[in-house]
Amino acid sequence: MNYTANEVLQFVQENDVKFIRLAFCDIFGTLKNIAIMAGELPRAMESGISFDASAVKGFMNASESDLLLFPDPSTLAVLPWRPQQGRVVRFYCDIRYPDGRPFEGDGRQLLKKAIDRAARMGFQCKIGSECEFYLFQTDADGNPTLKPYDNAGYLDVAPQDKGENIRREICLTLEEMGITPESSHHEQGPGQNEVDFHYNDALAAADDLISFKSVVKAVAARSGLYASFLPKPIKNASGSGLHVNMSLSQNGCNIFKTGNGQHSEQAESFIAGVLARTAEITAFLNPITNSYRRFGCFEAPKYITWSHQNRSQLIRIPAATGEYARMELRSPDPACNPYFVFALLMHAGLDGIEETVSLPNPTNLNLYTAEKSLTDAIPTLPENLGNAVELARTSGFVKKVIAPATLEKFLQYKEEEWKAYLESEDRIQLEENLYFPRI
Repeated sequence: MNYTANEVLQFVQENDVKFIRLAFCDIFGTLKNIAIMAGELPRAMESGISFDASAVKGFMNASESDLLLFPDPSTLAVLPWRPQQGRVVRFYCDIRYPDGRPFEGDGRQLLKKAIDRAARMGFQCKIGSECEFYLFQTDADGNPTLKPYDNAGYLDVAPQDKGENIRREICLTLEEMGITPESSHHEQGPGQNEVDFHYNDALAAADDLISFKSVVKAVAARSGLYASFLPKPIKNASGSGLHVNMSLSQNGCNIFKTGNGQHSEQAESFIAGVLARTAEITAFLNPITNSYRRFGCFEAPKYITWSHQNRSQLIRIPAATGEYARMELRSPDPACNPYFVFALLMHAGLDGIEETVSLPNPTNLNLYTAEKSLTDAIPTLPENLGNAVELARTSGFVKKVIAPATLEKFLQYKEEEWKAYLESEDRIQLEENLYFPRI
């Protein structure tokens, strides 16, 4: 809903709202928030609410620590899992310096720049994400375990599928928050689920994805379960991907609309631009060591290729028409920061259009079973986080999109994670300790 500031204040007054959560993400996509009382909302909108940015990983240092949160009125949402008396509402916030300048580490600001660039070129980008997750049992103390909630498989039904009621509650909660679910089902892995929701404008799509992950974890916790978005929590089972569907409209017309199997030249150049930059931005699409266990199996891509409908490709063009015609990037995973990812993908595609990059021929092979002689000549995604960080550090494209200080902090933390991984005697246990409780 596109609420104005006055409408927000009226809503808060008329709907027994007592607590306001001012939410934002750090540079790694981790959700943070400050709760203020309802009476403080006018001040927050006018002059912002300060916080210690030196305590947020990747933001500021102790000698220059203050940043301000300004709630975005259009992101107002009631949190349905909180009490209905003395309600709690949440806003996503823009982050600024005390002098009013936008903070360059704010992913929402980064994505807004990409949206503005698209608008100047006459385009509007729509994004829809398909996000998979696992449900695990908890122990007697409520701590998460790696024991899946069920042993069902793809599209199974109850009683094998134990997650249907949780998915139902997730869908109903999303609806209450203004997010439109489209479908839900059990995925291939034991305890693995997927809930898909309607595409949206790029900024709203990133906000929606953060909201979705928050809802999934809250609903699972109410049921005594733990929801994990770890890319590869179980060694010999499907990984959890974050498939990013993108389309562009120009003068109200989707340029990905196909006719007789053909794409517009601009759509092809957009796809080509994304293909050309995916390796350089993989450190952002797949930001943890565990991400790379997923590539090359269980329908997760490994090669930098594209094709129609083929699920072994990095980019596929789904069999969809009209407003649903689009490209689907299949390599990202749910550990990423969607604001950074969507911004990088948009800029890559827009570069492709500006530079009239030609789309290579499709790779019409099943890349999971193709002979080695056929795949040896195909470029691949980085094999590990270390390689991905090296590509990002030397990428002129990445340096053009992400501010130097933010980029250096992100890559420095990722290099530290990679070093700890290399030095660990038990890398599986390291990933479980480092990532499982927080992703």
